[in-house]
Amino acid sequence: MILPLLLCLPLMTTPTAAFEVEDGWNEATQEAVQFLLKAQEGIDEETVSGEWPYEGVYRERGQIPPGYRVGGTAIVLRALIETLPVKKIRLDAADPINVALRRGLNFLLAESCKGPAMGVGFNRGYDVRDWGHIEALETLLRLQQMKKIPESLLADVQTRTRELIDILVANEIPGGGWNYSRSRRRNASSPASPFMTGPAVMALLRARDLGYPFDGNVVIRALKTIEEARIESGAIQYSTQPERATGEGFEALEGACARMAVSELALYHAGMNDLDQVRFAVKAFFDHWKWLERRRAQTGTHNPPFYIAPYYFFYAHLHTARAIRVLPEKEQKAARSRLLELMWQVRDKEGTWNDRVFPRSAAYGTAMTLMALHSPKIPLPAKVDLDELKQWGNMKKGATKEKAEEVEAEKDKPAEKPEAEPVRL
Repeated sequence: MILPLLLCLPLMTTPTAAFEVEDGWNEATQEAVQFLLKAQEGIDEETVSGEWPYEGVYRERGQIPPGYRVGGTAIVLRALIETLPVKKIRLDAADPINVALRRGLNFLLAESCKGPAMGVGFNRGYDVRDWGHIEALETLLRLQQMKKIPESLLADVQTRTRELIDILVANEIPGGGWNYSRSRRRNASSPASPFMTGPAVMALLRARDLGYPFDGNVVIRALKTIEEARIESGAIQYSTQPERATGEGFEALEGACARMAVSELALYHAGMNDLDQVRFAVKAFFDHWKWLERRRAQTGTHNPPFYIAPYYFFYAHLHTARAIRVLPEKEQKAARSRLLELMWQVRDKEGTWNDRVFPRSAAYGTAMTLMALHSPKIPLPAKVDLDELKQWGNMKKGATKEKAEEVEAEKDKPAEKPEAEPVRL
């Protein structure tokens, strides 16, 4: 039996220091928001769109690939709408904050499904387009849930949302799931990546919450690839290949701790595991955090001994923050305090967060940190069982008139009152 986090995650600091760290987050958040607004690229007085591209080592013809541009923009835009006071988000307003938000949304509408690089398909070897699709889908869905889409853009947003879902479904790996790295051999099968498949499942479950129809069996197959990637230790493989499990390197708990939380959270949302397995994933993150920290903002990608890539770092913090949400309340409090301390430790002197060697990617790291910070007020998708997903899979591509009316009626309901106004700008 795994000990509750309340017992096994002692705080590193005294209560006074912990309070000071918590107390400093409001000012730090305001600084982070201002940084993100200033970091928007590709704008001038004539443009109506702007972006926050993610920068990594991967290039296409020497340029940042469209998937990184779309994914990075989606993440920063989502962080801003989750962080800013709800009453200040009016994308049809002319103030600088909302102009920046509107530009980011316009960029996603224009670029997130733009062919050929962001359409259906996969370039043999390595292709990050579906990472962009997943993040864009999650962002457009949250904007719709928050009822923050201007009326003039609502139809376009709904159309793009359906297109993103359709592309993800079409780009499913045979056998289930998604991966940005596949075999270069034509017609060769490739394993799924839990690192990518977990967030895809969570985004599709949110799409289901909003009434978007798609083949729910795609989610079931994806979840089974995650389940099959769990080895005896509880670690989640880098790629789903249970027949090749070693428990070493990538597959050691140290090497797997960044992707375990999102994997177990996705399974939990479909009733395919229990709370102890989510708890164990959260515990693994804290137990082995030092190995993630050793690779933060370092050169290279998958370096031994555990082949942890620098980009695991803030990804792990966000998805651990989300997994903490489903733990019992007392455990949530202890785990969240510990998480806030760790994030505070790695704040740069400029007031930003960055897990890469590229200055541009401070926008991504800062955005991921803000979403982890505000995760208690960001709703998770509803839990669903496999039978419900199978039934969802029987729906036709076009929603029935009754379903469409039901979805529209839901959108007309007033937005839920936010729990707090975390930032004063």
